[in-house]
Amino acid sequence: MEETRKLHKDLVALELRELSARLDAHKKRIAAPFDPNDRWASERHDQLMQAIGRLADLYELRERITRIEARERAS
Repeated sequence: MEETRKLHKDLVALELRELSARLDAHKKRIAAPFDPNDRWASERHDQLMQAIGRLADLYELRERITRIEARERAS
């Protein structure tokens, strides 16, 4: 029974060390500077999100104008 516990403990410790090493490798990769393609993609994403925001604002404005015009016609 004690040997089984020790074996499980050793296996878990080994697995944790492996996972820790993999996590460290991922952290280093993520912390590395972006290559130009990543930077371009990030900038393009930001531009698209801004454009979507502007379109949403225009749509909201159009809806508000439509409601105001409908109230004016009803008066």
